[in-house]
This record gives sequence, C-alpha cells and structure tokens, in this order.
Amino acid sequence: MPSLWKRITFSVASALCVGSVALLVVALSTERWVIGRILCKTGVDIVNASSPEMDQFIGDIYYGLFQGGKTKRCGLGNRRSKIYFPKLVQTLNGGLHMMVILFLLVAVGFALVSLSFSIYNARKVPYQSIKGHKGLYLWNFIALFGALGVLCFLAAVKHHRLTERVANHGENLFVLEVLDNSLDWSFWLGVGSVGTHFVVCGVVAMSRIKLPKPEIKKPEEPTISALDLLY
Repeated sequence: MPSLWKRITFSVASALCVGSVALLVVALSTERWVIGRILCKTGVDIVNASSPEMDQFIGDIYYGLFQGGKTKRCGLGNRRSKIYFPKLVQTLNGGLHMMVILFLLVAVGFALVSLSFSIYNARKVPYQSIKGHKGLYLWNFIALFGALGVLCFLAAVKHHRLTERVANHGENLFVLEVLDNSLDWSFWLGVGSVGTHFVVCGVVAMSRIKLPKPEIKKPEEPTISALDLLY
C-alpha cells in the first residue's frame, strides 16, 4: 500500500489527466479555433464603396477542426452558411489538417493511459518500473503530441492561409478577403491540455519526495528506587 503522500500526489495527477482529456475533447468538438472578419471584395469593387460604406460589406467567419460558419455581406443582406471540412479536403492542405487531428487523438489516447497508471499507482506499489514513475513520464511525454497538433494548426493558419481558403470555398461569384483573424478559445483549450501534462510530470516527481515520519514518543517507564521499595 503506498504512503499517504503518494496517494495524494497520484490522485492529483489522475484529476489532471481527466482535465486534459476533457479539454481536448471539448477542443475537438467545438468550432471556435479561429474567428475573423471577411470583406466582400467583389461587392466593394462593384459599387466602388468608400470608407464609410465598407462596414456594409464586412462579415465574419469562425471554424474549428470539423466545421464552422460564415456570414458574408455583399450588398444583399446577411448571408449565413455552414462550413464542413470533409468537403474542403481538396481546397485545404489535407495532409496537414489530418496530422492536426491525428496528433490530438493520440494525445487523448495517451492521456487516458496516463490516467489509468496514475490510478494504479495511487492504489498499489508497482513491482515493474514501467508501471511506476518511469511509465508515467513516458505516457505524458507521448501525450505531448497534442503540442505538435496545435503547432501544425498554427502553421496552417499563419503560413497556408487557412482562413482565406475556408472563406472562399464554394464561392463562384464573390471573392472574400480576410481582414483579420485570431485564435479563439477552442485553440487555447488545446494549449491548456498540453500544459496540463507538464504539471502532471511535476506532480509525479513530487511524489518521490520522502516526507519525514512523525516520531512517536514512547511513554517513560517509572523508575523505582530502593527508597520507594522501603515504603
């Protein structure tokens, strides 16, 4: 049976692993990885819009790893449409996009492995080193593949003009120009999950600290002298 300190630290590590999995699942399933503003360039050119009139042609866009949406304003009112990434594979850098999803799924899988090993160490003392601290370091290191997924997505946005490609997909009459885009909260959930595994490694390292055991003083036995025996 592990000591109280080890049970506490591995229980904290288990809770952190659960948090990491939850962050990644929410990040994968939501549509707020990127938000931005898009300008209907065709509409502006047709009416030769001046600066005060530009706001009438500015819409917005948001998307995640699997779907998103956009609102374009080309002088005909707001036109909302959904974006589904399976239909965008030929337009996007499909290999890079699949790498992002694959790395994040690997991170989810090994975060679950790390969770199971943390629970095991909180309940038992492992006989094999791979089931103990070394194994936990290994599984959390592999779970950091989520960082590669985040970096690949960042590269797609910054260097492969992902937002512009997504905005103009399926547009035959209008050309949409991206005014600005920024990473939204779904992306930062993925970053938070990566940071969680560094914290887990720190907690696992803390579990190896040996706390001093409190000394239990034995009650002093009464001394009987020869004088006491006379009485």
